[in-house]
Amino acid sequence: MSRADFYLIAKPRFRENPLLLVCELARKAHEAGQPTLILARDAAQAEALDDLLWAFDENAYIPHQIAGADEDEDEAAVLIAAPGHDPPSRSLVINLRDGIAPGDYQRVLEVVPADESARGPLRQRWREYQARGFVLNKYDM
Repeated sequence: MSRADFYLIAKPRFRENPLLLVCELARKAHEAGQPTLILARDAAQAEALDDLLWAFDENAYIPHQIAGADEDEDEAAVLIAAPGHDPPSRSLVINLRDGIAPGDYQRVLEVVPADESARGPLRQRWREYQARGFVLNKYDM
């Protein structure tokens, strides 16, 4: 049974930098031994995530890379994909794009910014996942 978890940003530290929440989710997945694909909104966001995954916690090491940068990307625990790359499927996807995550996966994490403009596309994605038979959960972060 596939599931979609929506993380609605509320805490000030995540409001200031929503990508921190993405790093926390990637760390939890890595600690659980779950290979993760992050679908970045654009190349700039992919680069920002790449940098932040090194820096956000000095005690955490999360092997990661940007899709298309290296041929051994299958070995990276966390693969960051900008639009235009067709990355291999992974069972866990963190989706930062407006549309629902493409591909084949068991679980998708949707990170939703605090601003109201992001909530319209969110409701649409919620309905689309629901129509696909996903189990839906919502968390306030």
